[in-house]
Amino acid sequence: MRLSYPASVKIIKVPCTGRVDTIHMLEAFQSGADGVCLVGCLDGDCHFIAGNIRAGKRVRYAKALLDEAGIGGERLGMYSLSASDGRKFAQVMREMTEKIRELGSSPIKK
Repeated sequence: MRLSYPASVKIIKVPCTGRVDTIHMLEAFQSGADGVCLVGCLDGDCHFIAGNIRAGKRVRYAKALLDEAGIGGERLGMYSLSASDGRKFAQVMREMTEKIRELGSSPIKK
């Protein structure tokens, strides 16, 4: 089974979304990303107990910072998926890419 998601998606693997700090999300935008999406374990099914819950709090905080900076919090997303659900991952990546395409380039680039 070959899954198809946009070529513009750059995957960075981490042991747990709980390891992704707010500064990492913001640095991605500073480095030129038009959008950032974290994909973690299903709620209550984190291998590291509450990593995905911590990541969710950080995403909400980063969204508020992006809104305040005029970049737009809607450019940052977080999804909880099962590791075995590749079809859903590909669908989420296509949806996130389309959302970012509609928003246009990041205001940081202008």
